[in-house]
Amino acid sequence: MASKLQEYKDTLERNLNDKGKPWTKYFEQAEQKTGVNRVYIFVGLVAFTGLYLVFGFGAELICNSIGFVYPAYMSMKALESPVKDDDTKWLTYWVVYACFSIVEYFSDFIVGWFPLYWLVKCIFIIWCYLPTEFNGSLVIYHRIIRPYYLKHHGRIDDIANSDLDKIVKDATKLKDKTVKAFEKAFKDL
Repeated sequence: MASKLQEYKDTLERNLNDKGKPWTKYFEQAEQKTGVNRVYIFVGLVAFTGLYLVFGFGAELICNSIGFVYPAYMSMKALESPVKDDDTKWLTYWVVYACFSIVEYFSDFIVGWFPLYWLVKCIFIIWCYLPTEFNGSLVIYHRIIRPYYLKHHGRIDDIANSDLDKIVKDATKLKDKTVKAFEKAFKDL
């Protein structure tokens, strides 16, 4: 157990010292000003954020920002890179995020009854974009969303196409009625 914790600490320290990461300079400045190791600063920030998500005002905004700002930034970087794998990773994240948001909308009443909701949601979202093999968005996509999609995409396409045809017909009828109403109104002038 102690060796596993040391392994996590070493990985965290490597990531906090990696000059290629955008947060490195901020942790370096904080470490220099406070004299506290950046790993402990990071752990303190995580602990503070966790407590704030349970007891703080605006926990929903903080949680949703954590689930949106970093992934949006990384998605833009992925779009600008010539590598396709990172595009797929972030597209998968956004599909899972969208599905979760839809499910969450209908279970919104849970938030009032479950005081740890924003903390649990935040942990879930971070798990969905962690750069590991056991990445949450990949797990959820391949085990839940993709099988459902493969099973039902034909029906969904048919419904979408038939609805689109109906919308176009209705819009055309509305346009025709509107044109006739304007013609009549201007004719009476």
